[in-house]
Amino acid sequence: MNRILDYSNLSEQIQNWITSYVNNNGIKCLVVGVSGGIDSAVVSTLCAETGIPTIVVGMPIHSSSKNTKLSEKHISQLCFDYPHNVAGLNVDLTSTFDKFKSTIDKIADSELAFANTKSRLRMITLYQIATSKGGIVVGTGNKVEDFGVGFYTKYGDGGVDISPIADLYKSEVRSLGKFLGVDEDIVNAEPTDGLWDDDRNDETQIGASYEEMEWVMEFGTKKQNFTEKEYKAIETYNKFHNKNKHKMVSIPIFDLKYHEII
Repeated sequence: MNRILDYSNLSEQIQNWITSYVNNNGIKCLVVGVSGGIDSAVVSTLCAETGIPTIVVGMPIHSSSKNTKLSEKHISQLCFDYPHNVAGLNVDLTSTFDKFKSTIDKIADSELAFANTKSRLRMITLYQIATSKGGIVVGTGNKVEDFGVGFYTKYGDGGVDISPIADLYKSEVRSLGKFLGVDEDIVNAEPTDGLWDDDRNDETQIGASYEEMEWVMEFGTKKQNFTEKEYKAIETYNKFHNKNKHKMVSIPIFDLKYHEII
């Protein structure tokens, strides 16, 4: 991306924004799900930096050992670096998911649906904790996911109260992570939603890199005479954006005033 950002100033601005929201709404704590990826690592670190009580939660569900280790490593580091306001939790949801799957498998057997269920179980867990502590769930989606290709689960990781990095591209989140001192293994890790039983990552599922999707969002409608690679990236972006647009707009509502019976 060509946007030039002062990451010191950006970090401070986001922290001030979070703090202002908390103060204006009587919030007691922040709750963040930590997956082992860069987005959740950056958001949880920003929350910790505010000094506001922050609960960081790992929620493995048949998760890869690599993702679980990175999640646990980051949570441990945050608890060590911010002992006065950060608490870490590990809630293994594997047995919960397995019970649900065995109950409904015969009438609703869908690999995609079960992948989304994992995300929704995590959302339920975060809200259970947040509600019991008088807190809010802090989202970890970036700009490409939240407003570009809609690469998230509706009412899963898309179910949050505030979203601090939703206007930052993935590359910018990585740069902010480096500035914040996030572990290099997390900064350099392949982006993955961790919802599948194989090793597929985000870019494999999308069919394009985050860098290509960022380019489309910034420049895809501002130039002509595209190269074949650029045209393919635009096609891929439009495919996902149109398919997932329902996640990024308000729920359709029947409006009585336009359908009154005369």
